[in-house]
Amino acid sequence: MSLLFHGLLTIILTLLTQIGGLCWLAALPFRHRVPVFLGLYVAASLAAIWIAPMTGRGLVACGNEGALRSASWVHCALNRSYATPEMAAVLDDLAVDMDARFPGTQTLLLDANFPFLTGFPLLPHLSHDDGEKADIAFYYAGPDGYMPGRLRSPIGYFAFQPGPSDCQPRRLTLRWDLTWLQPLWPDHDLDQDRTATALRTLIADPRVDRLFIEPHLRNSLGVMDPKLRFQGCRAARHDDHIHLQL
Repeated sequence: MSLLFHGLLTIILTLLTQIGGLCWLAALPFRHRVPVFLGLYVAASLAAIWIAPMTGRGLVACGNEGALRSASWVHCALNRSYATPEMAAVLDDLAVDMDARFPGTQTLLLDANFPFLTGFPLLPHLSHDDGEKADIAFYYAGPDGYMPGRLRSPIGYFAFQPGPSDCQPRRLTLRWDLTWLQPLWPDHDLDQDRTATALRTLIADPRVDRLFIEPHLRNSLGVMDPKLRFQGCRAARHDDHIHLQL
């Protein structure tokens, strides 16, 4: 039982953080495993900030007080905010451009990639495995207009914008509707001007190869382009964020 528990925990920590599983294994010989694990994990995460650039990726948006920021400390703490220099430049340029067009705008980064190993999956995403993919949050507005730095869910995912879909329920799919969860989120409106402008800015960037967003949002925002695609009915919904890749 103990072996099974530690094995499962190692797998879960590895899938969530990439380096957490190794830290847990290293902490097993110690009597006080949890504090040792936490210390090892913090040390390894700090070391990754220094080591990852040697392998072609860097930490993005964490601790940044500029126009590009991490949507939540969770993404940074779980080592999910790494990207290649080119992707980092695309994100930074987008944030600067959005702030120039709409002063005071904050562009929020969700999941990007793990610090190491091309091909290592960043679950539950089907890609995000090479430093060249990233998700950004939608821009939201309230009764008084745009709300900088605000999200509809604590981590920016799973608060879906309502709209029609041709996808039918399937057993084996990552397209989670999470209907029971939707009433828990605040009823912020999508800032259509900012979100549409961000899409057009990314479409115009020659470094960006494709973007994923739900068709009903593409239609309601009035943004059409071959780069703007539907990810398919078996992948996660994309009416809670924008996926971009080089």
